[in-house]
Amino acid sequence: MSTPLLQVKDLSKKFPAGYRRFRKVYDTALEPISFELYPKETLAFVGEAGSGRTTLAKILAGAEQASSGEILLDGEHLELMDHKRRCSLIRMIFQDPTTSLNPRQRIGQLLEEPLKFNTNQDKAEREQTVNRILKKVGLLREHADFYPHMISHGQRQRVAIARALMLEPKIIISDEALSGLDSSLRAQCVNLLLELQQKLGLSYILMSHDLGLVRHMSDRVIVLKRGEVVEEGRTMEVFANPQHKYTRRLLEEQMLIIEQPQ
Repeated sequence: MSTPLLQVKDLSKKFPAGYRRFRKVYDTALEPISFELYPKETLAFVGEAGSGRTTLAKILAGAEQASSGEILLDGEHLELMDHKRRCSLIRMIFQDPTTSLNPRQRIGQLLEEPLKFNTNQDKAEREQTVNRILKKVGLLREHADFYPHMISHGQRQRVAIARALMLEPKIIISDEALSGLDSSLRAQCVNLLLELQQKLGLSYILMSHDLGLVRHMSDRVIVLKRGEVVEEGRTMEVFANPQHKYTRRLLEEQMLIIEQPQ
């Protein structure tokens, strides 16, 4: 296998939970976790609410600080990296595009913002980049003049994907980004993401409770329970023959255990 793009080593997260007998106590959101992500690979994290998926996503995206451990991107420590560079290399698509897109800004302004703060492009260059990325996600140049409320929910999700692409990242983290879409729109966005992955060589980290989506999109899967890894492996192998009872229950609840040939 090729050299890992991302290496995560013993990453953990604890949150202060007050005091007990005059001693500070903590809640553990994420037990020490280690994994690797390879170029053009999709790695999925699954688990119920409170499993630690969103905490992990925030740490990887730089929105939350880890309690311990290290993250290396192309062999370079992420915490030592220039903030702008880190922001450009790892981008995040959020669950609800309606709340993550500023309603007072036009689509073009929303997409231009990361370029203003993280590149040296002038106004004309930024406009060209915005138009190019809009085309990549299947939108028109004219959409740059619209406000978010003027376009459909599916189009807003495409804008959210476009915003994640603006700084030419290597990794995109999707935290339940497609869960609010109906089946038709979700299929369109999945196909778009898979197409962009092939064209741009992107790696994805997929945080999802939708195991059908995970089966369709991911190469490998890691199962989290209360912040701890209980199972991991190639997606098809884990789905066909889950080793942990928690994984089996998750699959049975969505009736996704793959019947093995006799």
